[in-house]
Amino acid sequence: MALVVLTPLALDSLDLARWQFGITTVYHFILVPLTIGLAPLVALMETLYNRTGNKQWLVATKFFGKILLINFALGVATGIVQEFQFGMNWSEYSRFVGNIFGAPLAFEALLAFFLESTFMGLWIFGWDRLSPKLHNLCIWMMAIGVNISALFILGANSWMQHPVGAKIDPDTGRAVLDGVGGFFAVLGNPLLWTTFFHTITTSFLVAGAIILGVSVWWMTKAAKATQDFEARQQWRRMTRFGAITMVIAGVLCMFSGHFQGQLVVKEQPAKMAAAEMLCETAQGAGFTIAAFGSCEDGSASHVVTIPKVYSFMATNNPNAEVMGLKEAQELYASNYGTTDVAGNEIDYTPDEMTTFWTFRAMIVLGGLSVLIGVVSLWLIRKDRLITSSGYGKLALWSMGLPFLASTFGWIFAEIGRQPWVVAPNLASFEAGDPVAQVYMLTQNGVSTVVSSGTVLTSMVIFTLLYAGLGVVWFMLLRRYIREGVRTQTEQGSAASQETGQAAPALSFEY
Repeated sequence: MALVVLTPLALDSLDLARWQFGITTVYHFILVPLTIGLAPLVALMETLYNRTGNKQWLVATKFFGKILLINFALGVATGIVQEFQFGMNWSEYSRFVGNIFGAPLAFEALLAFFLESTFMGLWIFGWDRLSPKLHNLCIWMMAIGVNISALFILGANSWMQHPVGAKIDPDTGRAVLDGVGGFFAVLGNPLLWTTFFHTITTSFLVAGAIILGVSVWWMTKAAKATQDFEARQQWRRMTRFGAITMVIAGVLCMFSGHFQGQLVVKEQPAKMAAAEMLCETAQGAGFTIAAFGSCEDGSASHVVTIPKVYSFMATNNPNAEVMGLKEAQELYASNYGTTDVAGNEIDYTPDEMTTFWTFRAMIVLGGLSVLIGVVSLWLIRKDRLITSSGYGKLALWSMGLPFLASTFGWIFAEIGRQPWVVAPNLASFEAGDPVAQVYMLTQNGVSTVVSSGTVLTSMVIFTLLYAGLGVVWFMLLRRYIREGVRTQTEQGSAASQETGQAAPALSFEY
């Protein structure tokens, strides 16, 4: 009997489609921040070389440029699958909002992707063929294209989180843009811009951690091998570069996340209430360090709550009133009904434990990443620990912290939106704006014709494929990071400066 009950649940198309999209997207998103952040940093390295003539910046450009190319290639390979899923597993969603959702994605593919891929090709094959300034311009254009690509993709996602510029076509019952102005409303979505700046600053934090971790590891390794010039002139320089990037990006990430969170409090009150396990509306609500149980069944328990901090985070006023899960459920039920088309009662509360803990994991891991940057800046002053292999290994392993922080942040954003695939615009409901009718429950977005067996098969195939690509990604990065640069000496660098020839860089040339 248990088998009969569990089998339909295990093969439910909705759950399988969500698992497949989550698995493929989480892996793809691991690659995305590194490309977004590393592209402009590599461009800056080449600019510093052109400005100063210091060959160490050229060596760094080629070394970290190789990491960028590997990551970009795997990112493209894993990103293509995402769009296919919208037309297959989520065809009902695509049918309802495709006229809107497809617009920023089309711009991303036709404008941003071709911009970044074209100039990346010129940059790869343009060494010694283009002038230094023109070659440097190519990598800057590639970096701009990568960030424009992020803008359009986040534009689509932010619209799902907070619809604007849309209405329901009375003839088709589908969501459409509200004229030309509707498209600009999508691009002007306030949530888009706070999300964009938060994502960009997070990406710089990720890229800075890679530069820092690799540089510290090589700095201590070179110093231990008595390659003092390489340790101090090459890797110590890049360690400082990565640490400064991490500190600046981390501080900006905190501020952008703060403003983004305040918008989410207004637009998705259930998400932030779940993130704080705030069961009922309260004034001067506190920030809870740990919580267990559930508000729905009354089993919620809070461990160490700091008074008034959540109210301040949400409104900049420590005594402000913030909505709890109970009131959020009542608000959604009043506006959008208590039952679905099948007559089942709708629970508008997102998964509390997942939302609560991913929010904290994002904050803690991001904060630790910034702390590592600060500590690294302090330790490399006056050559502290430059020969410590333990410090090098610790820095190498710490590279994963901002990756995990950004991943938990994405999971928090998507799980916290549930049960909506297109969350309703609450403010528009009271104002009578046409966009108030544009919303969709996740369960209504899944395809009605794709069988659960088909979804399960594709999920297994994609999971195995992505696992294989993950191994390739890791092995390639490991190979070229371990290869490092050709051993440099003060005499060799001086001779390179005098002759104008490139300093020894990678054993593999572009």
